Amino acid sequence: MSSRANPKVVVLMGGPSAEREVSLSSGRECATALRDSGCEVIALDAGRDISARLIDIAPDAVFNALHGRWGEDGAIQGLLEWLRIPYTHSGILASALTLDKQRTKEIYRLNGLPVVNSVIAAADDVRTAHVMPPPYVVKPNNEGSSVGIYLVHDDANGPPQLGDDMPDRVMVEAFAPGRELTTTVMGDRALTVTDILTDSWYDYDAKYKPGGSRHVVPAEIPTEIFDACLDYALRAHRALGCRGISRTDFRWDESRGIDGLILLETNTQPGMTPTSLAPEQAAHVGISFPDFCRWLVEDASCDR
Repeated sequence: MSSRANPKVVVLMGGPSAEREVSLSSGRECATALRDSGCEVIALDAGRDISARLIDIAPDAVFNALHGRWGEDGAIQGLLEWLRIPYTHSGILASALTLDKQRTKEIYRLNGLPVVNSVIAAADDVRTAHVMPPPYVVKPNNEGSSVGIYLVHDDANGPPQLGDDMPDRVMVEAFAPGRELTTTVMGDRALTVTDILTDSWYDYDAKYKPGGSRHVVPAEIPTEIFDACLDYALRAHRALGCRGISRTDFRWDESRGIDGLILLETNTQPGMTPTSLAPEQAAHVGISFPDFCRWLVEDASCDR
């Protein structure tokens, strides 16, 4: 990226995905933080004219605050590579891999990282009969932020009645009981572990509504589990080819010790809202939000 003291940065936000509102919130927070860090900032809602707008603005870098499809699946990354505009976070391949949950799990397995069993099935088949013994979870294979998740309990009378907004093919994953843990990786450093406490399921509202969840930073868990989270998150980041920051989510069944720790997914575009986990972890290790965002801009490049 340009070495200017006050680089011109476009913060890409919004867009057409199911996570548009979260992205707008992330983008606003990041734009403010980058201005505080000395950047010249243009906040841009990503529409169909995005290519022409970027050519007209000619920024030194793009801060990618998009979430979900088109923003973190390799699509916008491909456009930015074509335009040769340096950008933050992961490149085309890592973005495409991590938003495809099943392919992410295949990479995990190849690198000796623990996961639970899952299958990709036709949504109509999932509506008709159990495709695996309950309890299990049904979710889109290529969305984040707990969008469209159905939890089927072990005493369920029948298969889930998926909404019409679910894709034609979905992931069905064995339910992993236990605590919700997460670790952010920044460059080559795993920051810390957060224990996420909720009253029930860690769904979309729990993630993004104030008071929806409580975060214990650092997690009050055995050293063996804490260190394993740091190690697994860094290994996942590297195996998937992530750049900038990523956040890997875990479930831990305390009754099984280290054998009860499994990886759920890796997010290449972690939320950057006031209730988000990655900025909170950065703050815990002494990195302010403006410095966190500025580091991402300084890390921006093409050919990621």
